[in-house]
Amino acid sequence: MNRQEVAEVLAKPISQELLGSSIPARLAYVGVDGAPRVIPIGFLWTGEHVVMATVPTSAKVPALRQNPRVAVTVDTQGQWPPRVLLIRGAVRLELVDGVPDAYVEASRKVTPAEHFEGWEKGVRALYDQMVLITLEPDWAKLLDFETTIPKAVEDLLLARQGAVRES
Repeated sequence: MNRQEVAEVLAKPISQELLGSSIPARLAYVGVDGAPRVIPIGFLWTGEHVVMATVPTSAKVPALRQNPRVAVTVDTQGQWPPRVLLIRGAVRLELVDGVPDAYVEASRKVTPAEHFEGWEKGVRALYDQMVLITLEPDWAKLLDFETTIPKAVEDLLLARQGAVRES
């Protein structure tokens, strides 16, 4: 996909809804042992990048340094029809002092308001440094099961429609 195609997918209203939601992303990456990993993680959409953060000693940091290609999914649960935003790209890692604003803003989306102030104070007291994980999307697909569906299902429907027409 080219950048314009990716931007068009990410600009769709349902994509924007998912990117701004309190739903954690699921970050898929390859561990240093070569085994796949998937973790839930808070994120912030900047309009161009998916930004996440972690502690420097996290197992994902050396894994992402070794192989920066990742996939991210943000999807609804318990809602019909399901809505799924799939994003792929490479991440950039940056060690920063203190707690980055992006981490605080991403966490604000998932932390209940009545607990946020105490949570933020605790995090700022605990973390001397964090690693910002910035994903630049180079591929994206939205599945809303109304206007878009998985390619394999679309192919099956088209094949069935062709078989019906031939009868």
